[in-house]
Amino acid sequence: MTTKLDGELKREVLIKGAPYTLTIAPDKFVLALKGRRKGLEIRWADLVSGEAALATALNASLTANITPAGGEVPAGTKAKRGRKVKTA
Repeated sequence: MTTKLDGELKREVLIKGAPYTLTIAPDKFVLALKGRRKGLEIRWADLVSGEAALATALNASLTANITPAGGEVPAGTKAKRGRKVKTA
C-alpha cells in the first residue's frame, strides 16, 4: 500500500561527495545544492507526457546551475582563453 503525497518531502543525497537536497512535491521534484534555492526542477506532468518531458529535462539540465563550487565541469564547457597579442 502506498501513501498519498500531500506536502513536500525533503531528503539529503550525496552525489560524488557533494550534498544535494531533493524535494519531492505533489506536482514536481527539485534537486538543488544543499543551502541553495534554485536547482533542477521538473514537473511530474512534463515527465510523463513524452516529448515535453525530454524538452523540459534538457532545458532544466542546461539552465540549472547545480554543480558544486570547485567541482568538475564537463569537458567542452569551460571558456577558452585567447592569446594576448602585443602591439608596437
